[in-house]
Amino acid sequence: MNLYWKKLFGKLKSTACFEKERRILMEKFIRYERVASSKELEEYQELYEIVKSAEFKEKKKLLLYRKYKDTEEYRVSKKFKKLSEKKSLMFYLEHKDDKDLIEFLEFKKTPEYELLGNRKEVKKSEDLKRFKAIEKSKVYKNYVRFHNSFILDEYVKLQKQVSSSEFQKNNEFWANKHRWTTTEDYQTEQRFFRVADNPDIIFYNKIEPSIFDEIRDLDLTFIDDFDGTTLNSKKWDSGFRYKTDSLKKEYHSFDNEKQANNEGANTTIDEALQITTKKETKNAPAWNEKRGFIDKTFRFTSDVVHAKTFKQKGGVFSAKIRCKGRLHHAFWLSGENKNNHINVFHFNGKRIVVGHANGNQFEEEQIKGICRCHYYIYSLEWTEKELIWYVNNLEVFRTENNIPQEELFMTFNSFILEKEKGRTGQFSIDWVKVYKRK
Repeated sequence: MNLYWKKLFGKLKSTACFEKERRILMEKFIRYERVASSKELEEYQELYEIVKSAEFKEKKKLLLYRKYKDTEEYRVSKKFKKLSEKKSLMFYLEHKDDKDLIEFLEFKKTPEYELLGNRKEVKKSEDLKRFKAIEKSKVYKNYVRFHNSFILDEYVKLQKQVSSSEFQKNNEFWANKHRWTTTEDYQTEQRFFRVADNPDIIFYNKIEPSIFDEIRDLDLTFIDDFDGTTLNSKKWDSGFRYKTDSLKKEYHSFDNEKQANNEGANTTIDEALQITTKKETKNAPAWNEKRGFIDKTFRFTSDVVHAKTFKQKGGVFSAKIRCKGRLHHAFWLSGENKNNHINVFHFNGKRIVVGHANGNQFEEEQIKGICRCHYYIYSLEWTEKELIWYVNNLEVFRTENNIPQEELFMTFNSFILEKEKGRTGQFSIDWVKVYKRK
């Protein structure tokens, strides 16, 4: 696959851009997860359910837009006011307890009351004259008009109603144009607005959770950023890895190669894992397919680094890699019986290739258009049905053939085939990460 045009037109993202996007995405994911379990979000969601409910909205609408004239409190107050302005009724209320009126009402209950209809008797008695005057008075006439009347009953009922603290409180509330701001619901809404204005809540609500699907689906099972000064001996070992101890000459090379694997002496940590191929003479064991191990004088030295104990079946294997020198540099996975061999990255001295071998069956894809001297992130996604290779964000090869069914371990090495011109070079691995799908 030629990545030149994909790189030119931005389909292949630069390593710096790709790493930045992944870092930002991870930072967002961490923040999203933190907010998701926060009390602020819990409060926001509780308040959201309240203020966004149909009941709350209807209540707010009522309090904001209902006119005072449309309320029961207004109608009652207006009716009471109208009766209170009725002078005759007020006159009755003012004089209903007058001494003379009460005395006359008591007099009406006596037999002598009938004498008021007799003029002669009235002329004879000063008391009768006085009672006759009361009977003709405005006070008594109003008394007769309003006593036990519907209007009086209505007035008394309304007076009791408007005098109650509950009515006065409700009337004051509905008469207030800014009544909404006096309610607990308003305070709840204002609290909701404050919580909703929290930068974390704004961030959380803007995020589409599906962007984290892949992160959620992966568990980090192995990582090394090579940020120390020496190779982590708990994670890595020099030389090859074999299943049986009888063949365990880890530091050997092969008789068809020009370099001696130098027992870790060519492996350093300098802001990255560095495997350096040097031009120097070294006697070392070499594996010959016909003769077994033989002693051989090599004119170059290099190294092999493998995962000491870590191995995994399936998942995602990634490394940020660059290399210099026209020799072989490889990041590969293999089983202890050596049947399965997957090149996550292999520069063969001329070009980058990816692929895998299972027994005598081999598939590979050449990667053109990118410079091996620049850092790129090479990844293998290994599922039950497929092997998929990526350079940064771009898929470059996939196959459904001969999917390994065993755990494989990681190896990095540089080498020179006997038939090739001997060259020096350096293989740089900035970091390694391995994930397991949940």
